[in-house]
Amino acid sequence: MDLTAIGVGAIVGAGIFILTGHAAATYAGPAIVLSFLLAFVACGFAGLCYAELASMIPISGSAYVYAYAALGEIIAWIIGWDLILEYFLGASTVAIGWSGYVVSFLGDIGIRIPKYLCGPPFTYDPAVHKWVVTGDALNVPALFIVIAMSVVLVMGIRFSSWVNSTIVVIKVLILVIFITVGAFFMNPAFLTPFIPPNTGEFGSFGLSGILRGAGVGFFAYIGFDTVSTAASEAKNPQRDLPIGILGSLIICTVLYVGVSLVLTSVVHYTDLRVPAPIAVAVDVMKLHFLSPFVKIGAIAGLSSVILVLLMGQSRIFYSMSRDSLIPKIFSKVHKRFKTPHIATIITGLFGCVASSLLPIQIAGELVSIGTLLAFLIVCAGVLILRYTQPQIRRKFKAPGGIAVPIGGILFCLYLMSGLPLDTWMRLIVWLIIGLVIYFTYSIKRTWRANWQ
Repeated sequence: MDLTAIGVGAIVGAGIFILTGHAAATYAGPAIVLSFLLAFVACGFAGLCYAELASMIPISGSAYVYAYAALGEIIAWIIGWDLILEYFLGASTVAIGWSGYVVSFLGDIGIRIPKYLCGPPFTYDPAVHKWVVTGDALNVPALFIVIAMSVVLVMGIRFSSWVNSTIVVIKVLILVIFITVGAFFMNPAFLTPFIPPNTGEFGSFGLSGILRGAGVGFFAYIGFDTVSTAASEAKNPQRDLPIGILGSLIICTVLYVGVSLVLTSVVHYTDLRVPAPIAVAVDVMKLHFLSPFVKIGAIAGLSSVILVLLMGQSRIFYSMSRDSLIPKIFSKVHKRFKTPHIATIITGLFGCVASSLLPIQIAGELVSIGTLLAFLIVCAGVLILRYTQPQIRRKFKAPGGIAVPIGGILFCLYLMSGLPLDTWMRLIVWLIIGLVIYFTYSIKRTWRANWQ
C-alpha cells in the first residue's frame, strides 16, 4: 500500500494540476485526453518492463541500477546522469506549480504576495526563440516548499511515507469530487472541434499536437519510476514493486482522463495556459464553496509529488555513490534517521535554485524527454536480459514475449520525436557534460575501487 501510495503521490500532481492546462492550451486542445491515453500506452509498456526488472533486481536506484545490471557501467552513468535531470527538475517544475496554487489560495483569503516574488527573473519565448526578462526577482513560495519537503525526507522514510499517504488520500478524494461535480457543468461546445486544426507548425494542434502533448504530458507519469527507487526499503520487493508500479499507473490514468475531459469542457482550452488550471475551472463553475478545497487539495497533492521526487533523486545519488561514480559523501547515512541526508540536502539545494529561477515550460519539457530516455533504456535492458540472462528467476515477467520491451522502445522514441528541437539540444548538452565528468573523474574512481 505504501509503494502504491508513493506512485500515486508522484503521478497525481504536476500533470493533473499544472501541465494539463498548459498542454491543452498550447498543443492539443480538448484532444489532450488522447495525448494522455497515448502516454499511458507508452507507460504501460515501460511499467511492465520496470516491474520485471524490479522483481529481478530489488535494489534501490531505479533505472540506474537496472541499466548497470543489463548494459554496463557507462550506460548506467548515462541513465543516472539523466535521472538527476529528471528528478530534481521534476521536483522544481512541481514546486513552480505549487507556488501558483498557493498564491491563488492566499489571494482568496486576502493575503497578497508581491508578483515579483512569485516568478522567475526570465522566461523563454518559443515564438521568437529568445529569453525574455520578466522583471520578477525569484519564486519564493517554490523555494520554501522544496526546503520544507527536504526536511521531511531527512527525518526518515517512515515519517515521509506517512506524510505522503495522508496527502494522497486527500488529493484523490478532491479530484474525484471535481470530476463528479464538474460533469454537471460540461459544455459540449468547448469540445468542438475535439482536435483543433494544425496551425501550420508541427506540434501546434492537429495530430502532431496530440503527439507533442503526449510527450510533454509524459512528465505526469514518472511516479511508477519513483516506486522502484524505494526497493531497498520495501519489505518484499519482488512481490510489492510490480503491484505498486502497475497499480499506481492504472489508478492515475483513470483520474487523468476524467480531469482533462472535465477541464476542457468547462473552460475553453485557450484559457487554460495558467499555472493553476483546475482553480480556473472551479472559478468558472462559480462553485465558490469548492474552490478553497480544490486549491488545498492541489497544494497538498503537489507537496507529495515534490516529496517523492526529491526522495527518488537522493536515492539515485546514494546508489551512484555506492558504486564509486560520485563522491562517497552522497551515500553517507544519518545515524539517527537512517536516511541519505547529505544526498537529500544537496538535492534540495539544486531544487531550490531551479524552482526559483526557471520557467515552468522549460523545466517540464526537459523532465519529459529525460523520463522518456530513462524508460527507453529500461525497456532495452529487459530485451537484452531476455537473451543474455534467460536463466535468472523472474517473479514477475512482462507478458507478450519481446513485444512489450520492443513496443516500449518504439513508443518512447515516437513520443520523444514530438518534443521541440530546443529540448533535444538541452538534453544533448546535459549528456555531453555528464560524459565529460565520467571520463575525467568517475571512471578513475570506479577503476581504483575495483582494483582495491
